[in-house]
Amino acid sequence: MKWTLSQLQKYRSKDFPVDETVNMEEIIKIDPTIRRVSPIRVTGRADIDSSKVTFHLKIKGYLVLPCSRTLVDVNFPIDVETTETFLLKGLDYELEEEVHQVKGEVIDLLPVIQEILLLEVPMQVFCEDYTGTDGAPQSGKDWEVIHEQEKQDKIDPRLAGLAKLLDQNDPSSQ
Repeated sequence: MKWTLSQLQKYRSKDFPVDETVNMEEIIKIDPTIRRVSPIRVTGRADIDSSKVTFHLKIKGYLVLPCSRTLVDVNFPIDVETTETFLLKGLDYELEEEVHQVKGEVIDLLPVIQEILLLEVPMQVFCEDYTGTDGAPQSGKDWEVIHEQEKQDKIDPRLAGLAKLLDQNDPSSQ
């Protein structure tokens, strides 16, 4: 996903399609919570003029992350649309969007895609309908993981006597 400026200038005022599948395994070294990265598909187009190149991209794939509750692998889908602008000359643009300065004669989209993927990693991810035995234990001596619905239905045995006392003193129950 590298192009020289002379390659891109050939497509000035023409359609420049982007459709590549890239391997982004190196982000595992940056963020150790990412266990695996699928091949990432990058599609879109580029608008090229004399002072800037604007990429309109759609990034799709998935990351394998640990479940925050059980530590089992969870496939976290990535589906991002982004617009990235590269300035070809050192001009001061007052744009509302973030722009990238071209260093040298090459535009490299891989660091930008890497940054986007790292920003997509959530603080917590939970697996759905986990019933396996691998991963973190769900109970132990004097403790167990309970879900919110179970907690609402369960009455604390220490307060059961208090509920009976309140029922006796409540005039509306008579």
